[in-house]
Amino acid sequence: MEYCSHSAEETEQAGARYAATLSPGDVVTLDGDLGAGKTAFARGVLRGLGYGGRVTSPTFAIANEYETAAGDVAHFDMYRILDEEALWELGFEDYLDGARILLIEWSGNIAGALPARYKTVSIDYGAAPDSRIITTGEVGYENPEL
Repeated sequence: MEYCSHSAEETEQAGARYAATLSPGDVVTLDGDLGAGKTAFARGVLRGLGYGGRVTSPTFAIANEYETAAGDVAHFDMYRILDEEALWELGFEDYLDGARILLIEWSGNIAGALPARYKTVSIDYGAAPDSRIITTGEVGYENPEL
């Protein structure tokens, strides 16, 4: 699915709508260039799941955890993770227990550590300065139409 956003607010709104497709155990990768809107989309997802508090980028903390009406959410920023060994030292495998929704920014840095099934969100710059193209997909899920 593809959506065009024209502002950070619209990117958050797209995230809030996307939240309706999520449940505990889902892993969602959020990819795009620096400043593309990954955290804005994640903020929208959390709002859509019922979280009313402050949502910030986990750039320096690596992970922020939230309790929502729909279940717990862990929001990761893997920008500073340079190898999978560092990831395992942080206890990342504990988050793969299916008990929460995972939102993972800069997932390319941990590609080998992702589960066999996960959802994808790619945010690319559009033609106008504030426009973004948001594309969602899935990896490892069976396609019932085939």
